[in-house]
Amino acid sequence: MPRAVEEYLKPDVVQQIARLDLRAKFIVKGFLQGLHSSPFHGFSVEFSEHRRYAPGDDPKDIDWLIYAKTDKHYVKKYEAETNITGYLVIDASASMGYTYRQQLTKLDYSISLAAALCWLMVHQQDPCGLMVFGEKLQASLPARSRRSQISEVLSLLAKLRPTGTSEIASSLVQIGAMLRHRSLLMIFSDLLAEPAAIRDALLRLRHRSHDIILFHVLDEAEVRFPFEGMVELTEPESGQRMVVDADAARQGYVSGVERFRDEYRDACQRAGIDYVPLDTSMPFDTALMEYLISRQQRA
Repeated sequence: MPRAVEEYLKPDVVQQIARLDLRAKFIVKGFLQGLHSSPFHGFSVEFSEHRRYAPGDDPKDIDWLIYAKTDKHYVKKYEAETNITGYLVIDASASMGYTYRQQLTKLDYSISLAAALCWLMVHQQDPCGLMVFGEKLQASLPARSRRSQISEVLSLLAKLRPTGTSEIASSLVQIGAMLRHRSLLMIFSDLLAEPAAIRDALLRLRHRSHDIILFHVLDEAEVRFPFEGMVELTEPESGQRMVVDADAARQGYVSGVERFRDEYRDACQRAGIDYVPLDTSMPFDTALMEYLISRQQRA
């Protein structure tokens, strides 16, 4: 960590950065052991040239315009870009500070995953930046691939505190307007806002050729609803309270969360977005490594 960072951070923040550092190293070393290609290969590719179709080629790569002109089958050849510019995009609104009985809040969980991904990208010499939003964009770091970028990202992550309302859709539109080049956006959010507006904002990012991994992070209690009897629930951003019979409401609530996730999964699949549903009871290192390995196998 650069000395200047240590001088200006409080001791508890420096300790938090050290813990993030260890978590990130642990995950990345575990993932890289035995793997040689980047899990992000296949996200960012550019058209290279045409070549004649050969048995075994994917028919989806056939250029039918060329066929119409020449009556011959040609396929489009693509090459992976040398570097992928990635941005960690983190929702730090008040709802992300919720936990019922887990050690990590949704924001803590997201920060741990983001720290590991930053380590992985910089290890691969890919530029990695950071954007934090709530009601609007709160903080950002430009994407860089130098080693010192890790400590700069970690120092900002360690200081994040959940606060304010969540304007996910408008924040994503704002972020899209700031990006000048095609990027890989790794978004961490509980997505507790108007789904239609969020899906529209994600589609706008895809239409601008950005690649997206959407980490949908919910607390374990938000997924399983483990409460019993009459309970008072508080909406963390508005403060609105309601009393419900947990036993009577559980089945309908759990079914509603499943539909909520399924709708995002389907919409993301149609748009070519990687959708990763997570809850905070899942060990974050295992969850991330499983996703990265599956991504690497699909590349």
